[in-house]
Amino acid sequence: MVKLYSDDDLWNAVWQKRRLLAVFFSVLAVWLLAIIGCAVWYAMLPYEDSMQPWVIVIVCVLTALFFMFAFPFMGISYKRSKAYVKMLKFFSEGLKESFVAPFEGVDDWITYDGVDVNVADFSVPNVKRDGMMTRQVYIDGEKDFPPFKEGAKAKLVVQGNILLEYETENETEEEEKQ
Repeated sequence: MVKLYSDDDLWNAVWQKRRLLAVFFSVLAVWLLAIIGCAVWYAMLPYEDSMQPWVIVIVCVLTALFFMFAFPFMGISYKRSKAYVKMLKFFSEGLKESFVAPFEGVDDWITYDGVDVNVADFSVPNVKRDGMMTRQVYIDGEKDFPPFKEGAKAKLVVQGNILLEYETENETEEEEKQ
C-alpha cells in the first residue's frame, strides 16, 4: 500500500502555521510600536502646530496598510494552513474505511473543509438499491495524484472520503507474482 501521509507532514504543517502566526504578530508589533510612537510624537507637539495633521495622516495610512495586510493574510494564508493542520490531526483519531472499487474518472477540484482537493470517482455497490453508485474520494491537492487507470480496481483506505492509502491492481498483481 502506498501511504500518502507521514508524521513529517503534520510536523511541517504545524511549523508552517506557527511561522505564519509569527509573521502576523511581528507585523502587528511593528504597527503597534509605530502607532505608539506617533501618539507620543503628537503629544509632544506644541498646541496648534502645523505637523499635527501630518501625524494623524501617518497614523491613518499605517492603519490602512496594516488592515490591508491583516485581513487577506489571516483570511487566506493562515486560515488555509489551520484547516490543513486540522485535517492532518483528524487522520490519527478517526475511523478508517477500506474498500476495493473500480476507478471511473477525475472530477473538478473542490475545497473540502478548507483544503483544496482533487476528486476521484469510484463505482461502489449501492447498499439500499440494486446497482452501482459513484463515490467521490478526495485526494489532497498538495500530493501527487495516484496513477489510477479508468476501469482498473484499486484498494483504498479513506477517512471521511479523504484518501490516506491506496494500492492499484497492477501493484497487487506484482506482489502475488513474488
